[in-house]
Amino acid sequence: MVLGMSLQTFTLVHVLISLAGIASGLVVMYGFLTNKRLEGWTLVFLTTTALTSLTGFLFPFKGMTPAIMLGVISLPVLTVTFVTRYLLHLAWRKTYVITACVAVYFNVFVLVVQSFEKIPGLKAIAPTQKEPPFAIAQIAVLVLFVTLTALAVKKFHAEPLSTVASAAKAA
Repeated sequence: MVLGMSLQTFTLVHVLISLAGIASGLVVMYGFLTNKRLEGWTLVFLTTTALTSLTGFLFPFKGMTPAIMLGVISLPVLTVTFVTRYLLHLAWRKTYVITACVAVYFNVFVLVVQSFEKIPGLKAIAPTQKEPPFAIAQIAVLVLFVTLTALAVKKFHAEPLSTVASAAKAA
């Protein structure tokens, strides 16, 4: 039992939260690429991605696992994303975009790992996740995210929110 749920139910809730984090994160990245803030999607993304890491710590593992290590890395990245977005009002725009994209990447990285563990066809071609198909998939995801993040930094030019508010008051 975890939080009053069977382990199977808790796992399902965790997976659904993770998928919501990935989907909303991809929408936020689309917003970066099209120079749109997408405020509601950003809040959903940050919330579900934080919940993904936090609920991941509640699984009954013993000792440090790769998933726990990634959660430990992900939470400070999300904290920087949150601070640069909401407390600094996009004043550190590039840092915000990079950390948001890294947070989405972490979730997709785990999705690939879980896919190779749980989907029979993928598990058959990379049973230990040390085989070339697994490495190729992870390298492809990494290259895709590095490319999209670089483009997002170039294309997302939203003014800091305090500047926008000042301009609106002056008009």
